[in-house]
Amino acid sequence: MITTPVHHFRLPARVGRLLLGIDTEVKRRLTQIVAGALSLLLIVTACTQGDSSHSGQQDKKEQAIADVSCKGPKQKVSKSLSSGATWTMCWGVHPDFGLTLSDIFITPPGEDPIRVIDTISTSQLEVPYDTGERLTSDITESGFGGRKMKTLTDDACQGDIQSASIPKIGDGSYGKSETRKVLCSEVVDEGLAYHSSDLVAPAHARKNGWQLSTVSRVGWYEYVSQYTFGADGSINVQLGATGDLSPVDYTDEDHGWDVGDHEHAASHSHNAVWRIRWGLGGTGGMSAQQFDADETGEKGAESPKLTGKLTDLDHPTTAQWQDRRWWRVLNPNLLNDDGHPVSYQIDVGKTDSFEFVDDAEHSHTHGDDIGYDVGFTNHNGCELYATKNRGDCGRGVPEFVEDGKAQTLDDVVSWVAVGFHHVPRDEEQSPMEMHWQGFTLLPRDLTAQRFDLPKGHEGVNGVPDSEWNQEPIN
Repeated sequence: MITTPVHHFRLPARVGRLLLGIDTEVKRRLTQIVAGALSLLLIVTACTQGDSSHSGQQDKKEQAIADVSCKGPKQKVSKSLSSGATWTMCWGVHPDFGLTLSDIFITPPGEDPIRVIDTISTSQLEVPYDTGERLTSDITESGFGGRKMKTLTDDACQGDIQSASIPKIGDGSYGKSETRKVLCSEVVDEGLAYHSSDLVAPAHARKNGWQLSTVSRVGWYEYVSQYTFGADGSINVQLGATGDLSPVDYTDEDHGWDVGDHEHAASHSHNAVWRIRWGLGGTGGMSAQQFDADETGEKGAESPKLTGKLTDLDHPTTAQWQDRRWWRVLNPNLLNDDGHPVSYQIDVGKTDSFEFVDDAEHSHTHGDDIGYDVGFTNHNGCELYATKNRGDCGRGVPEFVEDGKAQTLDDVVSWVAVGFHHVPRDEEQSPMEMHWQGFTLLPRDLTAQRFDLPKGHEGVNGVPDSEWNQEPIN
């Protein structure tokens, strides 16, 4: 709502002289008419100018939102965020993978829609206990969909809750299904987007994100599959764990933590892998690279020298995280306005790296280093589960890579592994506080500049003009 300030009007001198010779009542009415006309003019001016207190971003051009057609039972969802960018995609519930997202597009303000991902979902969650007495493979043995997916209530979601038809048995081929509220769609505050106090065009703004999540119960644990789509084009992928500590997994102090009176809840790991089939510009025509910034052993005038290097990953492979390392998937034929290939960076961040027990037991060669943080393969409709895969195309990611090592990466699938070693705490009884593990997909050169350019920053693309070198006073 626009509030118009109250103004006291002073009539022009010429109008005042004319009014001197007019009857008092007529004079009063003419004064009201003139004042009313001036008030109307001020209201119109305020409406057209808007709120002048806003820090100011460029006017957004009318944009075409991605025309996504979701094949049933998948459903279309779309959301515009603080930067003016709009995310559009399909969502559905798979009996094993749980929440699956597909045909993911982002439309930057004033630009055409860009296809980012074909499909993304969890592809395995292995939970080995430190005692060696228990191991579960939750995706292939229990699944996150079907009866394992929980119905959400309003107190569990501050946004919109969307419904889906959930089979009571398997994939719904047999038996009945029921429509239940399972997807939480909410816009969340994500703090400062930027703060620039330069002298040329000072600006600051906050940002929001669009969060999609479901809850699945496996055993005593309840898992939250969560994807947050950022106003900056980022995708934050997380698996949250809550519920209760397993009442049948108590052990000694060497394998657990005392949460009672000399009662040690067993420590264990949550080893998760997500499968991402990329769709940058469509299917095929993509490649993968690894970036490393290595110490050279040389020192400059004020600090040690590092050398940054991109390595092409031409064939299916796996890789492990280390300091100053990340990966990206790009489409060399899809360029932004600066002529740079459009890509997304895989930022693993914090992880307790691991080897799947199932991979170790079925490795082709004993002694192989089969652990990985990221794997890259070409799309194969049979290669869906990170371990205990079904069909005759390999048991898991190491075999997928081995079988495809002669191929050239083109229709890229990324397998992102993130581990969390859980040592119980007193505070986790009961229920457990949510603990999270995941990674971020970060746009790298998706556009030539940031989505929400503040006014005055339009020309900052590359080395800025000398006027930007001035240091602000405070």
